[in-house]
Amino acid sequence: MSQISLKRISLSTWLIMAALAITGQIAWAVENSWFNTFVYDTITPDPRPVAWMVAGSAITATLTTLLMGTLSDRTRSRWGRRRPFILFGYILWGLSTVLFPTVAYIKTTSLAVIMVVLADSLMTFFGSTANDAAFNAWTADIATSDQRGRVEGVLNLSVFLAQIVAMVAAGIIIDNVGYFTFFYVLGGIVIVVGLTAGSLLKDTPVNGSDEHSRSFWAEFVELFDVDILRKNRTLFILLLFIMISSIGMEVSFPYLIVYLNNYIGVTKSEYSIIGGAVMVGSAIVAIPFGILADRWSKKLIIAIGITISSIGGILLSLVNSLPLLALTGFLWQAFYLAVSIASVAWLKDLLPEKNRGKFLGIRMIFWIAIPMVIGPWIGSTLIQTYGMPTMLNGEAGFIPAPIIFQVGSLISLLALIPLYFIRTRKQHDPSPTAA
Repeated sequence: MSQISLKRISLSTWLIMAALAITGQIAWAVENSWFNTFVYDTITPDPRPVAWMVAGSAITATLTTLLMGTLSDRTRSRWGRRRPFILFGYILWGLSTVLFPTVAYIKTTSLAVIMVVLADSLMTFFGSTANDAAFNAWTADIATSDQRGRVEGVLNLSVFLAQIVAMVAAGIIIDNVGYFTFFYVLGGIVIVVGLTAGSLLKDTPVNGSDEHSRSFWAEFVELFDVDILRKNRTLFILLLFIMISSIGMEVSFPYLIVYLNNYIGVTKSEYSIIGGAVMVGSAIVAIPFGILADRWSKKLIIAIGITISSIGGILLSLVNSLPLLALTGFLWQAFYLAVSIASVAWLKDLLPEKNRGKFLGIRMIFWIAIPMVIGPWIGSTLIQTYGMPTMLNGEAGFIPAPIIFQVGSLISLLALIPLYFIRTRKQHDPSPTAA
């Protein structure tokens, strides 16, 4: 353990951590929601580019986190180990966000689609380098075991606050000033926070004897050691559950705002109000749900949660009034969030003590890469087959149909199959502080 992590975390470090965490999560929340609507509204109503963009971003995020996380582990510089990646990563992340909407100026649609996929992937590369890889590793570097709970609390709170901002503020701002000003402001905030907090950030000193004897690629390839999976059957089955349930969610979630705007007729401002209420309700449900999962059967609680979430998704596809959309959206999202929290907590309980970092990297493949490639592709295919043909800005496309929520929910229910095969006997918990 490094010298700085033996000390109490100072107030300035807490503030730096909170600023970077909240800003990063806001940027991710916007990228996951409003980049898709931007493409639909300003470039083409064809659903395929959204699927391509989400898939490209997911693959980029996964590979970047694995590669750059390993690289930051091995970095030795006068700037520190994580600090260069955080400082320059946030600045470039913000700059790429500012430049992102300029792809709409390209008049040739096919070229604009290629550029928007590349632009999103480039932004994701900088964001994953700065936030997913370096910042998250830095928060682990500076926390002792008795402080890690509070650090995780700050990080989880930042996700909640970011979702509220992305849901409530973003839609209202876009409705009033447009996409371009919104992305300019967001990118500017990321740049300023990254420059300020990154410059003030104190990195952990590295012990001179702490050198890596193996090559970078040797350490990276170990992430995909199949023998480790074979020796951890329950963990692998739980990863399959996470993968299938995530695929189900990704069938419809990338097209959610487009569906509400164009099929139901909900404005972006109205969506912001509904989304904010759903997020508050989700937080209220997710916390006691997680506590209940700890005290009772995780397997049973997760099964109940994914069932309620799937029913909520199906009901969402059948209603069109704002109150009912809010209620069914709450069931759909709140219990999915609760299931995610409980399943990830269970996953951490099962991590092999000597391979925790590797499995957290492998989790990105099952949780992000595969679901965000397969799910949006299924959604795009359904929209092209069952969606309503439309013309937008002279471009032909389709308005998403309710079937995307129905099929996505049914796929999520399929995750009950691997969950059934998880043995219910008490699993070995390597450490109460498993990361």
